[in-house]
Amino acid sequence: MTALGQEQIDKLRLIRSANVGPVSYRQLIARFGTATKALAALPDLALRGGARAPQIATLSDISREIGQTTALGGQYLFLDESPYPALLADTESAPPALIVRGDLSVLERPAVALVGARNASAAAIRFARGLAYDLGRAGFVVVSGLARGIDTAAHVGSIDSGTIGVIASGINIAFPPENAALQEEIATRGLVIAEQPPGREPLARHFPSRNRIIAGLCAGTVVVEAAPKSGSLITARLANEAGREVMAVPGSPLDPRAQGCNLLIREGATLVQTAADVIELIAPWGRNEGTRVRAPSDAYRGAPPLIDADDASRKRVSDLLGPVPVPTDELMRQTGLVPAIVQTVLLELELAGRLVRHAGGRVSLG
Repeated sequence: MTALGQEQIDKLRLIRSANVGPVSYRQLIARFGTATKALAALPDLALRGGARAPQIATLSDISREIGQTTALGGQYLFLDESPYPALLADTESAPPALIVRGDLSVLERPAVALVGARNASAAAIRFARGLAYDLGRAGFVVVSGLARGIDTAAHVGSIDSGTIGVIASGINIAFPPENAALQEEIATRGLVIAEQPPGREPLARHFPSRNRIIAGLCAGTVVVEAAPKSGSLITARLANEAGREVMAVPGSPLDPRAQGCNLLIREGATLVQTAADVIELIAPWGRNEGTRVRAPSDAYRGAPPLIDADDASRKRVSDLLGPVPVPTDELMRQTGLVPAIVQTVLLELELAGRLVRHAGGRVSLG
């Protein structure tokens, strides 16, 4: 692993500091230019948002993490540096840093996500394994979440051609435990991706975050079998919000495990039954036709230039916030303030631990 420079170390410190999420990280870098300058500004920004002193990750904490990552054979990919995957960089909530282990060359190939139920039927598991195999033979990398059921079948079917496993834990934690050998094989022959630092056990809130990475890496997401309100439907929704293709395999209306897929199709997802159906839909992405793909170095382009806000502006924004998520555009409309000031106030509140960001650019008080 290449040694990290001081700016990269400061990026990790910024990422690991309390209340700094993907959106606030992007805004901080856009405003201050470097992670080093953003770190210096954190205490004042959090104070303006109503906090005392923010918990900033220490140099010793980050040095320890880097040492663990290196010892495990992992390396870091940073959002604004190659070879961070371009499709993922194009998403609103792209992780500022990824920890990866394996063959980075798989990131250069077109990818499709294949997800579904953990308690999948035998027929669905067989279908998913075959679909992954066919997609791999056609040159696609299959991406999934290393969960039981459909995820496992997707990885097994594509292990020879190239597969990416995105996990909700640290790079050295296997969940479920029975997939430890499969995860190790993927790290050897494909690529394992984690957002969490080494040693971090998977928590419930980490799985939706994991799902956004799966959806963001790929031109399209295929759901094979899923119950309503399942994690697979979250992945499909995130793919749709990112402007990617959403596909579903139909199932019997008598099987509750097929209700999620049938619902997706009814709501506009493309019905697919073979690898050829999938390839036909996402092939244009590989030719950059009608896509929003941009180079990783362009990740911060178009970020609003934040400017200082006065107390009156802070009050106008804060008074409109509550426990119900509201679009940031609505806050701008109702306050009459320019976007840069509204975004500054929201950033201050987030760094103070008082704001929660939701999908679709919505925010609420935490």
